[in-house]
Amino acid sequence: MPEMLRNLLVVCYYWPPSGGGGVQRWLKFTKYLPEYGYEPIVYTPENPTSPVHDDNLLRDISPRVRVLKRPIVEPFGLYRLFTGKKPDESQGAAFASESRRSLWKERLANLIRSNLFIPDARVLWVKPSVRYLAELLRREEIPLVVTTGPPHSLHLIGLHLKRKLGIRWIADFRDPWTGIDYYDELLLSRWADRRQKNLESRVLRTADLVIAVSPSNGEELRSKGARDVRVITNGYDPADMETGPVTLDREFSLAHIGTFMPNRNQDQLWRCLSELRDENDGFRHNFRLRLAGKTDAGVMEALRQHSLESCTEASGYLAHAESVRMMKRSRLLLLAINQTGSNRGMLTGKLYEYLASGRPILAIGPVEGDAAGILRQTGCGLISAFDDAAGLKQNILHFYSQYLQGSREPVGNISEVEKYSRRKLTGDLAGLLDGFFSG
Repeated sequence: MPEMLRNLLVVCYYWPPSGGGGVQRWLKFTKYLPEYGYEPIVYTPENPTSPVHDDNLLRDISPRVRVLKRPIVEPFGLYRLFTGKKPDESQGAAFASESRRSLWKERLANLIRSNLFIPDARVLWVKPSVRYLAELLRREEIPLVVTTGPPHSLHLIGLHLKRKLGIRWIADFRDPWTGIDYYDELLLSRWADRRQKNLESRVLRTADLVIAVSPSNGEELRSKGARDVRVITNGYDPADMETGPVTLDREFSLAHIGTFMPNRNQDQLWRCLSELRDENDGFRHNFRLRLAGKTDAGVMEALRQHSLESCTEASGYLAHAESVRMMKRSRLLLLAINQTGSNRGMLTGKLYEYLASGRPILAIGPVEGDAAGILRQTGCGLISAFDDAAGLKQNILHFYSQYLQGSREPVGNISEVEKYSRRKLTGDLAGLLDGFFSG
């Protein structure tokens, strides 16, 4: 390890003990950056509204990372009061709802939130954060700031610090901004839509470097004016995959890990599985569907309509370690890509842990998209298009045949999968940071 560690400030909303996919990227980057000569300072809210909590993630915070927390004011207390949600019930992720109650209230709350809080409900944190961080950056002579979104209001912190102090600034886009799959569901007025796009453009044109998580998303950000865009995907941490011996399920289990949003509802898959159970007594006896994570009520209703409820186990959110164990014991893993116009570059965080689990992946999505390319590159699974019922059925029967033959061997090209190790990806990030500190 280099003797002199260089400081950088990382501004992020999701941080342990918050759980879920939004935490993983910068938790892992900061875990491994000290190995490459960097000592991150993390700035995060003291009282965030988080969909889930996972205290086990606290163990991944490097002792070389200094964490600074400041209070944030958010409107979610009023939102819960209005919609009737309990104090310990999350506001949901990407419009996934486990209940159909008070949908008109949620729609009205969405309308208010989308048009009054721009770019998002965390925008009230921007001004106090800029005041606090400007003093910190001056006092400690920190030359580089990284902001990661969503929430994309955090990029406004970087924008103001850049203009106020002239520091170097990297904007990391874990998801698109106005190109995100549920943008059209925000019920934006024309003024609010223009405001969103104007802020996005200012961020992209001002940041010294923009990082995207997929090639297609990188192309989109370039087309919107970003000066310098690099791609660093998400990945898996080998330490997270060390679960000890795991026994494969006796059943032909298909597992989905993570939030099952409405636009991931795969009616064609449910129809296909229902047909296979009707046509094949062995499949009916052996098949199990396992859902770990928040599952939209519409998904559960679709499963009931296709008579799949009796073979479905929905466990809700699992701690990260438990979700990895479920991956490694499942016969098959489901990757359901969002059915939206912006899904070509969609690379969900769980994809990489799926790859590292050694279990085969059944994917449904754009066959020329970035996820399809990774599956072909690594040899870890098969993908069919949303409207390719015959191809989907063929893929399921392919994996079922392997199950009947007693196949237990891990799948995939190890050397290709290892390219997505968090330590290796942090090395790629460090290479970009080196350019800022040597320039």
